Amino acid sequence: MSRRVCFILLAGFLCILNSCKSSDEDKKEVSIGFSQSIDHDIWRKSMDHAMEVEASLHPEVNLRIYNANRQPKKQIRDIEKMIEDKTDVIIVSPFESDSIIPVIEKANAKGIPVIIVDRKINSSNYTAYLGADNVEVGRIAGKHIVSLSKGHANVIEIKGAYYTSPGLERSLGFRQIVNQYPGIKVITLEAQNDELPKNGFVKALESYSDINYVYAYNDIIAYQSWSVAKEKKLEKKVKFIGVDGINGPNGGIQFVKDGVLEATVLYPTGGSEAIKLALRIANKEIVPKNNKLNTILIDSLNADIMSNQFDKITIQQSDIEQQQSVIKNQEKKYSTQSNLLKLLISLFVIVLSLAIFSIYSGITIRRKKKELEETNEKIISQSNEIEKFSEELKLSNEARLNFFTGLSHEFKTPLTLILSSIESLGSEFKNKGISVNKEINLMYNNSRRLLRLINQLLDYRKTEDQKFTLRASKTNILDFSKSIIGDFDREAKKRNIDFSLTTNNPELDVYIDRNLMDKVYFNLLSNAFKFTPENGQISIMIKEDKPKSIVKIYFKDSGIGIPENELKEVFNAFYQGSNNYRNSSGIGLHLSKSFIELHKGSIEINSKNGAEFIITLQLGKEHLDEKSIIKEPVLDFVHEMDYLDSEVIQNVEPKNTEDKYSILYIEDNKELLDFVSHKFSTEYTFFASDGTNAIERALELIPDIIICDLNLPEKNGFQICEILKKDLRTSHIPIIILTASDDQESYLKALESGADIFLTKPFNLKVLAQSIKGLLFNREKLRFYYTNNILNIEDGDFGVSEQDFLRKLNDLIEKNLDDSAYTVEDLARSLTISRVQLYRKVKAILGISVSDHINNMRLDKSKELLKKADLNISEIAYAVGFSSPNYFSTSFKNKFGVSPKEYKSKI
Repeated sequence: MSRRVCFILLAGFLCILNSCKSSDEDKKEVSIGFSQSIDHDIWRKSMDHAMEVEASLHPEVNLRIYNANRQPKKQIRDIEKMIEDKTDVIIVSPFESDSIIPVIEKANAKGIPVIIVDRKINSSNYTAYLGADNVEVGRIAGKHIVSLSKGHANVIEIKGAYYTSPGLERSLGFRQIVNQYPGIKVITLEAQNDELPKNGFVKALESYSDINYVYAYNDIIAYQSWSVAKEKKLEKKVKFIGVDGINGPNGGIQFVKDGVLEATVLYPTGGSEAIKLALRIANKEIVPKNNKLNTILIDSLNADIMSNQFDKITIQQSDIEQQQSVIKNQEKKYSTQSNLLKLLISLFVIVLSLAIFSIYSGITIRRKKKELEETNEKIISQSNEIEKFSEELKLSNEARLNFFTGLSHEFKTPLTLILSSIESLGSEFKNKGISVNKEINLMYNNSRRLLRLINQLLDYRKTEDQKFTLRASKTNILDFSKSIIGDFDREAKKRNIDFSLTTNNPELDVYIDRNLMDKVYFNLLSNAFKFTPENGQISIMIKEDKPKSIVKIYFKDSGIGIPENELKEVFNAFYQGSNNYRNSSGIGLHLSKSFIELHKGSIEINSKNGAEFIITLQLGKEHLDEKSIIKEPVLDFVHEMDYLDSEVIQNVEPKNTEDKYSILYIEDNKELLDFVSHKFSTEYTFFASDGTNAIERALELIPDIIICDLNLPEKNGFQICEILKKDLRTSHIPIIILTASDDQESYLKALESGADIFLTKPFNLKVLAQSIKGLLFNREKLRFYYTNNILNIEDGDFGVSEQDFLRKLNDLIEKNLDDSAYTVEDLARSLTISRVQLYRKVKAILGISVSDHINNMRLDKSKELLKKADLNISEIAYAVGFSSPNYFSTSFKNKFGVSPKEYKSKI
């Protein structure tokens, strides 16, 4: 019953609202879009105005005008926008005849009618065309000139652009008439952007003194040509005929009345007719494909009549616009009153509806309650199934974790055996030499690191399962800290880092689990040393706060710090900072936080001019569980460093680099850098860079080979490779990239950056050695080829940049071949590189010095001159840049085995 009452009230309310609507609102809105081709033309503005006036007479019309400003691409975008907005009818005045055809056809295919106005397109896929007959316009102008001249005249025709239909058709109609009269001579010029080609017009006036008529594409160009003729004192002699016939101060009719133009051919804008035609199409009426507008010749006989008629039309249009404005104001008042009435009726209906709804709601709520109880039972059933599935998933995940935990435990046994064996070897070979001990230490150090990583994984598993038990004992915190930082002193001295420990109470005792706190200290100090540069600062400050009964331990470094927006994520498992270019497990800080929280303490971080970790621990033992306090400390793993003590050997830059190939190795891992350098130092001259100055080192050294790691500070290996390959000074150097990434994407990036070889870690030293030899061998083959074919550089033999470099080098030498004062410094200056870099690059590519290369080119050129030119030997010597004939003869004989005189006599 209540539903029926609501329905009746709602229907009555809709009837009242509908009765309030005006008859205009019953009409469906028609959206019309117009794409105008040109903006500044008075004729175009008249067309736009006519459309707007006609549209204002039809309230249902929503007209939007777009202007392409002579830009075909913009006109295409405007039409695309109209198609996208699903405009009902599109009107287009094309700027070009061909470029917009695809978008017109697209609109036609989507069922949107398209009306072409004024200019035509080279397609018939549109709904209708509206415009005057441009061929007839040209004929009218031609007939008028024939009539005035009796078939004998010299005429300058200024026609429109070739890419517009009016420009072609008006010229065609004009020619059809004047070509029938041999006595009429026509000189044709083409307008430029609807402007007079002034230079060509002036030239035509000066070349042909007996010009009688000028027929212009439109009135504006006709007026411009009259202005030029006036400057030449020819405005009385020559008669001007234009096209458009616009009424107004700068229109063609006014020009005829003022005697500027002999006549103008009326070319109606058709703006009003275009809107009417669009409405007929929108109302599904059948319209003709071609809709022609009438035209007429306007001269001094009918100019006043036409002007008066147009003035009356303009006045009528102005009156219509004023009436429309009054109607709109009345509509606004009516709309306000109508809306107020609707609001009052709406409020009445709402109050009545609420009364009915309150009754209906009681019935509905009881029904919904029953449905909710049934739904709740289903949800409980589904929840039980999800819990069952979650338990199964948990057991499956637990099994996987147990497998990896067991596997990690299994790793510890072979690692223990390896470490023990290395220690034994270290003792046995202790006196066998630095080289052997260094490699044994390298094996031991990296085995220790692997063991610590496994211990971290096992600790992480324990924290996840909450299996760690705190065993706290009373500990002097200063002595404990000293025992740990002693292990890092060697690293601090090696890197000249200011490493300090301070406290405000040397006698302070704290209850800590020494085993767990040792791991916290080690993680924080390892991170500090990892990210602090040489000559940096690392400090530990222990500060007792007696009033609060706490102690704070500050770990401060001057390293790269942590981005402010990432500070909240630092203690999350597997977190790695966005500015951290070093590989790490990402669980050290997570474990440290867990261990400190077991002590009922906290850890926080600040990052300003480096990173600062602050550990807060409570003094006394009241905050700890009695079961977690022991009298004697249990220490499983304390004071074991990740390296054996070994003598620090400073790398010395090689001094003699002449007899060996040079290699620049860019690697931020010091041990790997030392290891590879040591292995190859006997065969090659080895230079090193940690990645921070890689580009500068490469430009300074110009080595024969570059080996580059992928993960480096500041720039990665791909970026370094790309920069060096694009630089003229280093583009010839082969580059080998080493990386732990072996995926397809990394390989493709290496190729894109210009790398010659891509090797994955762990790499085989023999493979690396053979790769170096292969690249050097290929360079030697190319070097031999270019040395013997220096004047014949072919594509495909060498890198593109090397080919361009050699061509430019040879071109500069050839241009200055006859200049004996042209030096290597001049050549380097022309190439915008230093003399040393030019020497190294030419030496690397050709295997000879720059001076020898210049001499070789001069001698090769002299050989050609001896064969072909009728010059004596002295003249040839000076022609190829030798300072004296004697020096030339000596150099020629040293290179070719015979003197220039003997060589010429044999030809």
